[in-house]
Amino acid sequence: MSDVRRIVESGYDSSAERYLEWSARIEDDPRLRFLAELTGRLADGAEVLDLGCGAGVPCTALLAERHDVLGVDVSAAQLDLARRNVPGARFEKADMAAVSFPDGSFDAVTAFYSVLHVPREEQGALFARIARWLRPGGWFLAALGCSESDGVEDDWLGTPMFFSSHAPDINRRLLAEAGLTLVVDEPVTMHEPEGAATFHWVLGRRPRG
Repeated sequence: MSDVRRIVESGYDSSAERYLEWSARIEDDPRLRFLAELTGRLADGAEVLDLGCGAGVPCTALLAERHDVLGVDVSAAQLDLARRNVPGARFEKADMAAVSFPDGSFDAVTAFYSVLHVPREEQGALFARIARWLRPGGWFLAALGCSESDGVEDDWLGTPMFFSSHAPDINRRLLAEAGLTLVVDEPVTMHEPEGAATFHWVLGRRPRG
């Protein structure tokens, strides 16, 4: 495991409860709006992979109400919370940039604020794997970074944390190269407790043909 992955794992292990409390204070988080964009396109019982599921609320829990959900996270502490919060889903401890699944395993893959913890030079390869994991006509919903950025923030919720991202034009190119067609492509600014933060929301589809 690389140093940056250890930083992400350790950071979320030590801040799991704080992160849950902190995220609940974001009043204009658009996750539920974009999640509805996805779930309106899925049949009941669809198989969904949630990459970087964290503590499982609210998104994993909402997905699990109608779908067969597998949540993946690098943090054991986050997964402990997720198993309590969402007993109807399955969970696996794994690095989202290294985990592997057979092609055509899922009807949808979600990644809420998690890809930005993957080194940006690896994000294109991750998108390509996600596209292969999707069944034809499957969907990928993600909140990506919205600027060229790469490095460790020394004090994020009291712990070091690694962030890495591209600007939206690079995100679009990488997703297109992976074979995904975007139907949602929207930078959105929300207000975290420390101030405004902008993320690039995308909903892409693997073509049926």
